[in-house]
Amino acid sequence: MSFVPPGTGWPEDPATAGTPVAHDPADVRRLAATSHTLAELTARQSVCRACPRLVAWREEVAQVRRRAFADETYWGRPVPGWGDERPRLLVAGLAPAAHGGNRTGRIFTGDRSGDWLFASLHRCGLAAQETSTHAGDGQRLVGARMVASVRCAPPANKPAPDEKAACFPWLAREVALVAPSVRVVVALGGYAWQALWPALREAGYALPRSRPPFGHGAEVVLSYGETPVTLLGCYHPSQQNTFTGRVTAAMLDDVFTRAAHLMV
Repeated sequence: MSFVPPGTGWPEDPATAGTPVAHDPADVRRLAATSHTLAELTARQSVCRACPRLVAWREEVAQVRRRAFADETYWGRPVPGWGDERPRLLVAGLAPAAHGGNRTGRIFTGDRSGDWLFASLHRCGLAAQETSTHAGDGQRLVGARMVASVRCAPPANKPAPDEKAACFPWLAREVALVAPSVRVVVALGGYAWQALWPALREAGYALPRSRPPFGHGAEVVLSYGETPVTLLGCYHPSQQNTFTGRVTAAMLDDVFTRAAHLMV
């Protein structure tokens, strides 16, 4: 088996053997729209098979595995949103890593990017532990939730345009379900910044007429009904960015300190 079957005991698995499966983009739109709770939505996200290239890739990676993880079982499924069910902070990234979330079953978990991200969240009071290594490790977010704009690990970390479009309803519905409690949204990287804009609009946020350019520390005031909500830009803590110094621990802390202040 090249993926973990739903409902077989993997920690934090939101799905069961009876969770409906999306087999094409039309199924994604229908199942996302009819998900009335986060539990229902994340279960359906976690068994999606709508994009043949991504399904083949994530399951091949789970079967072949990296040498360092050769003795581990890989999750090998879409990685659902994770965290507080009534978050005041929403953190969005691009997609799971092949040997990170695709291995561990939790977003931003088990790779270098996640090491940097969770350490910063912990320093800023937004995560219970400084590391996130695997589902069921005791980690939890404090008033925060994480999502990805694409839920499956893509080859070369580059989802195709049709794959981004197919996955969009999962993101839009999750943004809508948590909107009543959210006060801050952090976009990790330029693509997350772009992907969030139509999702926020579809969820009922009032947005500026044109999307401001992405940048580290960029700050845009939105509103949800009468409630002000702030969108913050943050460089992605990718291995390339952290190795080159484009992103430092202090830079991440600055963004999440600001987010924590705005959440109050």
